[in-house]
Amino acid sequence: MIQKTYISHLTSKKNETVELAGWVVKVRDSGKICFMQFRDGTGFIQVVATPNDMSAEEFEIMRHLSIESAVKIKGIVAENVKSPSGIEIIAKELTLVSKTENYPITPKEHGTDFLMDIRHLWIRSPRQHAILRIRHQIITAIRHYFDDLDFTLTDAPIFTANECEGSSTLFTTEYFGENAYLSQSGQLYMEAACQAVGRAYCFGPTFRAEKSNTRRHLTEFWMVEPEVAYMDLEGCMELAEGLIQAIVKRVLEHCPQELKILERNLEPLESVIAGPFPRISYDEAVEIIKKSGTHFEYGDDFGGADETIISNAFNRPVIVHSYPTAIKPFYMKKDPKNPSVVRNMDVLAPEGYGEVIGGGQREEKYETLLESILASGLNPETYSWYLDVRRFGAVPHAGFGLGVERCVAWIAGISHVRETGLFPRMPQRLRP
Repeated sequence: MIQKTYISHLTSKKNETVELAGWVVKVRDSGKICFMQFRDGTGFIQVVATPNDMSAEEFEIMRHLSIESAVKIKGIVAENVKSPSGIEIIAKELTLVSKTENYPITPKEHGTDFLMDIRHLWIRSPRQHAILRIRHQIITAIRHYFDDLDFTLTDAPIFTANECEGSSTLFTTEYFGENAYLSQSGQLYMEAACQAVGRAYCFGPTFRAEKSNTRRHLTEFWMVEPEVAYMDLEGCMELAEGLIQAIVKRVLEHCPQELKILERNLEPLESVIAGPFPRISYDEAVEIIKKSGTHFEYGDDFGGADETIISNAFNRPVIVHSYPTAIKPFYMKKDPKNPSVVRNMDVLAPEGYGEVIGGGQREEKYETLLESILASGLNPETYSWYLDVRRFGAVPHAGFGLGVERCVAWIAGISHVRETGLFPRMPQRLRP
């Protein structure tokens, strides 16, 4: 009995008869032989047919198939050393499921705005397919990494009553007679969770209402946020480094074809798993910027251009730690030896991709945290539950957030985060 199979499984089925179901990428023929590029969601393969291998009627149907028509193919898996996968399908039967007319994406050049307007169709292309497959492997690597380290997934709420990263970037909504906000981060909730389960992480969508149109920003993105009780800044940096290396290693192992389609230079990725990440202080990072001839005001946060200069000084991700207290959120722990800086860290990806991880050690002392909340102009009543974490069994703890879309952009080697997910949300784009 012939069972439907998938392109991703074909390398183990040479000389077998298989049945595939999918869509037409393109067709070319010389009258006596027909070549069809075919996809089924798991990959792409060439299908070859002649009038001697299939009925004349089916051969004629195949010759005139249009882009994205849906078909079923029954054929033999044959070796082809010129094919990227080393195999092709010799077609024996073809069933037309549905024929497509006037497909809007053609081989000619299309503008990005046009393609974003029809994103629901654009994701079918080899490039977008490759990016989505890489994203899947990145997410799989993240889950495996934390699960293997005995973390407990404890997802945070999306509706919140308090801000985390700043009131200017909050999406506000009505919530049964009071204001609620779409979550900017699950971090505060993970700080409570880690004192229940020891090692906690959440993984879900987060929202930022800043009207930023840079290649690194989205208004909705996915973030993984681990938090660990009894962990300090040094442990936090080790955890972040291990996560990045686990992600890159899995993508290199599981996505060679996708990386090839994207024409990704593998050398920078291979260097990630070759050794430890360099670690420098904020002060040392400022010196790197100044030596490049770029003006930088000490005490400012790093912009995208600054992060590029810093990361270009190294051949793998670099961890920058100990930023000025004045530019960091209220919950960051001040360095006991130098209260003008906090015990934080950012991981900057190479090749100009900038920050992919941000985090550090949190303030565990009740009075100190209360003072920081008041100094930030926030209402302590809103954070009463968060302060309770310090009142009852407070311990040192630390964690970070990794933005999935920025990570995908860097590893896939693409220039803009708008291509890193299914349907990106930006200030001027809510559809499709």
